Amino acid sequence: MVHAAARSRCRLVASEERMARFFTLLQAQQALPAVEKLLRDALYFRSEHQQAQEQLQAISRQITLMGGTRVDPERIGGLQSTVESSIKSLERAIEDIQESGCLVKDLDIGLIDFPTLYHGREVYLCWQFGEPGIQYWHSIEEGFRGRKSIDQEFIANHGESVTS
Repeated sequence: MVHAAARSRCRLVASEERMARFFTLLQAQQALPAVEKLLRDALYFRSEHQQAQEQLQAISRQITLMGGTRVDPERIGGLQSTVESSIKSLERAIEDIQESGCLVKDLDIGLIDFPTLYHGREVYLCWQFGEPGIQYWHSIEEGFRGRKSIDQEFIANHGESVTS
């Protein structure tokens, strides 16, 4: 499990520091390879963090069950170092995605949104890890469940000015 502090720092970056940036579909498609690489990095570091954390917990359980035991301080130190470095790398990868203007909506399923404008209102181009490209969009209110296929009508009416 990723530390709560890391989750809250990532939310902070998304909500307070992110400057509003709107992508056209073409810009989002062009940004996707770099965003996908950063997402792969984030998923790798999250997995590395979880594995090291689980190993530390297993050692702790073993010590408790045995009423104490000898431990390898180098192994424990290495696992603790991995936990710390992987969470920092995970935070950095998520921050890099968000600094590009994208929103990490769900790391577990690899869900990324690219803010865009449609009929002058902010909506999201929606991409999920493993999809071949950006093929869906949704309103802010509808979220992932409200994803719609990008069609000619959407293409013709996105990228306009924001309405107040």
